[in-house]
Amino acid sequence: MRLLRHITALFAGMLLAGSVMATEANYGYQENIDNPGIFAMVGDLLLARPIGAAITAVGAAAFVVSLPFTALAGNTAEAGQELVVRPGRETFMRCLGCTKSGNGRKQREDNM
Repeated sequence: MRLLRHITALFAGMLLAGSVMATEANYGYQENIDNPGIFAMVGDLLLARPIGAAITAVGAAAFVVSLPFTALAGNTAEAGQELVVRPGRETFMRCLGCTKSGNGRKQREDNM
């Protein structure tokens, strides 16, 4: 009986996946550089930004811990760039819903 429920749920999920793909174009699920859709913005706000902020904080802590070693090796700038600056830029310097930094309208206007 439980197996029948699982199989039914699996087939229902497969059928619903087709409807999600059909509505994708209508609600802007895929990224559009000029105007990301609502799902991309909500997902970015609720998932990607908090994860990015946590990765930036962990990277900053790792940079501080590794600072004596990177200073001796002479690659402090590279470590800071990869552990702190790059995750921070991807978290705080891109438009809501965009997947790459530099895609916001203001950022594109500044680059022109």
